Amino acid sequence: MNSLIKQMANHRSIRKYETNREIPTEQLNAIIESAQRAPSWMNGQQYSIIGIKNQARKDKLAELTGNPYVADCSVFLIFVADFYRIQLASEKHGKSFGAKTEPDLLLVAATDIGLACENAILAAESFDLGTVCIGGIRRNLAEASAFLGLPEFVFPVVGLCIGYPADRPKVKPRLPKAAVYFEETYQTDTLPLLEKYDEEIIPYFKKGYTEILANAYDKPYYHGITTALKKQGYLGGNK
Repeated sequence: MNSLIKQMANHRSIRKYETNREIPTEQLNAIIESAQRAPSWMNGQQYSIIGIKNQARKDKLAELTGNPYVADCSVFLIFVADFYRIQLASEKHGKSFGAKTEPDLLLVAATDIGLACENAILAAESFDLGTVCIGGIRRNLAEASAFLGLPEFVFPVVGLCIGYPADRPKVKPRLPKAAVYFEETYQTDTLPLLEKYDEEIIPYFKKGYTEILANAYDKPYYHGITTALKKQGYLGGNK
């Protein structure tokens, strides 16, 4: 097993950090540059990254996201969907940013962000730093957008805590390959595999995978998303 694959296989989310430890500038720069080297649709790079180091601002974001470890990490990176640059490009060339009502923009930005965020994770872990993704940046999407000073066509998608691990939990088992990898066509007879995975994951979460996900998706996980997106100019908002 080569070193990169071994590193990916050993990934685990870190939620406890040694506080007040700064990441060397050259390492943080390398992490950001690695994120920027990720593939991007049309090379549009439809995202930006906002780094939060100020303690008071991390404390506020810990409150907004509902994740207390945001306050303890060395730097909190927020990956935002960014079509503001496309708006500027459209104005420069006398074009209308007509695609702004298209839901596909959300897919484009989310894909670009996912790839960039994973590159950042790999780079951070290569320096023996710990990370955890924070979807809770969308918990109070409108308030977080205002707090970050986001202009029209920009909104936060995911945050990433980076810091020095105070502990290293065990690597959790993943779904069996047969439940997620299919050849040629999708396979629907995966419930027995999910039930087997329930048994494997209970020691880590006290509940099975199927119960956790069924409860999570029984109702909207975060509220006000559509309203906040429209406020930022998406889905036909701000016409």
